[in-house]
Amino acid sequence: METRPHILVVDDHKEIRDLVARYLDQHGYRASVAKDAGAMREILAEQAVDLVVLDVMMPGEDGLSACRDLRARSSLPVIMLTALGEETDRIIGLEMGADDYLPKPFNPRELLARIKAVLRRAGGQGLAAGVTAVEPNRNEASFGTWILDLDRRELRTRDGVTLPLSKGEFTLLQAFVARPHRVLSRDQLLDLARGNAGDVFDRSIDTQVSRLRRKIEPDPANPMFIRTIWGDGYMFVPDATAP
Repeated sequence: METRPHILVVDDHKEIRDLVARYLDQHGYRASVAKDAGAMREILAEQAVDLVVLDVMMPGEDGLSACRDLRARSSLPVIMLTALGEETDRIIGLEMGADDYLPKPFNPRELLARIKAVLRRAGGQGLAAGVTAVEPNRNEASFGTWILDLDRRELRTRDGVTLPLSKGEFTLLQAFVARPHRVLSRDQLLDLARGNAGDVFDRSIDTQVSRLRRKIEPDPANPMFIRTIWGDGYMFVPDATAP
């Protein structure tokens, strides 16, 4: 049985995807390649994949659209490849649910290091182990005793009692809810905040997290929904249960 982590490289440039695939194979990974989003979906439908390396600029459906679609169906880790200096692509990619990004041209060693880090944070969970906090066909997310209404931009209990949130707190919670069971660094959270709401984060991420915990956690001193991952950032655990 094949036990090596399976990486899917999606890029319309044959030289790049073949080079990356060979490099990964030499360093203990199993690699498959796809030239576009359609080929990516065919492979995902037939094989178990642990992580996708996805290029942003592809003919037809671009990588951002493919990432958004993939994220709607699973929590499969994704690393985006972006054009050098395209900060907009980087921010939008994180908004779409990408776990990390790497600008082109890149050193294969750096890509390998990022793959290792993302897989470590994801705990090796791929498509089959995907978890989503958003309920199907509804623009709401449920966790614990809370319901986050993304249309009304409000947080309420299951009994219908609304809890006031500041703009920054709502943006932060929305970012967490869209990426359950994933470590989000402080830089990633800042990028997501800037992309969604401009200047809402006028204070540190840690301060915002602390304020949000005081509102949603049964015991803010021992948080179970927003967990600190020391040295890396924070992880949202929507299916957490009180000890």
